[in-house]
Amino acid sequence: MKTVTDGNSVKLHYKGMFPDGEIFDNSRNRAEPLEVLVGSGRLLTAFEEALIGMKEGQIKSIKLTPEQAYGPINPEATMTVAKSNFPSNFEFEVGYPVRGVSPQGQQVMAKITSFTDDEVVLDMNHPLAGKDLNFEIELVEIDEATTKETISDE
Repeated sequence: MKTVTDGNSVKLHYKGMFPDGEIFDNSRNRAEPLEVLVGSGRLLTAFEEALIGMKEGQIKSIKLTPEQAYGPINPEATMTVAKSNFPSNFEFEVGYPVRGVSPQGQQVMAKITSFTDDEVVLDMNHPLAGKDLNFEIELVEIDEATTKETISDE
């Protein structure tokens, strides 16, 4: 029976949960399994490592610490921006997630931590930073013929 090795293209479903069982993401809600090249760095390293050795149809549960997932919360990862950067009809609310573009032109996600009449303080940490995460992974399919080398030759 085929097992996953580094460089395989695989299809999988996953369910991400907090330790209390609350689900924060479920690939089945998107109907199609996630397709990923193992070893490409597209997934969390510990998640990719858990795929190695799995067989088609196998279900595996893993537990990740914040260091294995999205890292600890960085208290310095905040940014203060002018309220004028937001649309005039924007409803400001503490804890509200916002999207924007950094001065370097990169897409950023943040959460409003406070605001005044003129400024908004944004928390730039990943929303899952500082959290223990559990994943249930179901390996749907392994494509042994697809490796890093064949993909990079395209």
